[in-house]
Amino acid sequence: MIGLGVGSLLGLIAAYFGRAADTIISRIVDVLLSIPGLLLSMVIVVALGFGSVNAAIAVGIASVAMFARLMRSEVLRVKALTFVESSRHLGVGSAGVLWRHVLPNSYGPVLSMTTLQFGASILWIAALSFLGYGAPPPYPEWGLLVAEGREYIASSPWLTLLPGVVIILTVLSISRVSALISQDPDGADT
Repeated sequence: MIGLGVGSLLGLIAAYFGRAADTIISRIVDVLLSIPGLLLSMVIVVALGFGSVNAAIAVGIASVAMFARLMRSEVLRVKALTFVESSRHLGVGSAGVLWRHVLPNSYGPVLSMTTLQFGASILWIAALSFLGYGAPPPYPEWGLLVAEGREYIASSPWLTLLPGVVIILTVLSISRVSALISQDPDGADT
């Protein structure tokens, strides 16, 4: 939700208001995109402190750039359409055009990206907890279960395999749901 909310807002501001706002926000997004998401998440967790909430915040901040870039491109596309220009000529103010026309028509692809990013977030949180950046050991996290099962891999391989299989099945299921959401009722991709 952090990545979706903050990234969408930044992309909306950058594309709709343009010029200085677009330049500043685009450079910040470029810097965020130049750093691998898992590495950025690890740096943020170290800065905030260890724990599952801080790991979730770190993963959210690491995904802001992707949502901002997608929202910016969609707003630029919708902003150039004829009905938006017609609304401006009819005297609708900038805020009215933004909230009535641009935002509703540009938010669909961003919401579709949310389901894909949700699967990636699960992988990142599992990786952070596997590396020791997640919740402390009494809390059951999938990555922590895989990390603790490594010690017993020779005698009890299911301690590592079962949490790993659950992670894989969850991410694949979310990806499948994402594919189904992006199709219209006729079965054609949108």
